[in-house]
Amino acid sequence: MSSALAIESEVASLIVEALHLETRAEEIDPDAPLFGEGLGLDSIDALEIALAISRRYGFQLRSDDERNGQIFASLRNLAAHIEKHRQR
Repeated sequence: MSSALAIESEVASLIVEALHLETRAEEIDPDAPLFGEGLGLDSIDALEIALAISRRYGFQLRSDDERNGQIFASLRNLAAHIEKHRQR
């Protein structure tokens, strides 16, 4: 498994675990929107995901980051951002 696919799988599992979703991690389309019509997450979910990422990967996702729309656009984008910034 490539490192990109591995991190996507890991982040999908983290999202399912952090949000107690009934969806299985492997059912999350890496290119589908996480919010709105895609996975259907909301701003509270974003906070929970950011907290879980902070705990697991050792860096903060800031609520005032102007790139958040792009970072959280899809599982693939979020995983790529984590891969670039993680400390563990």
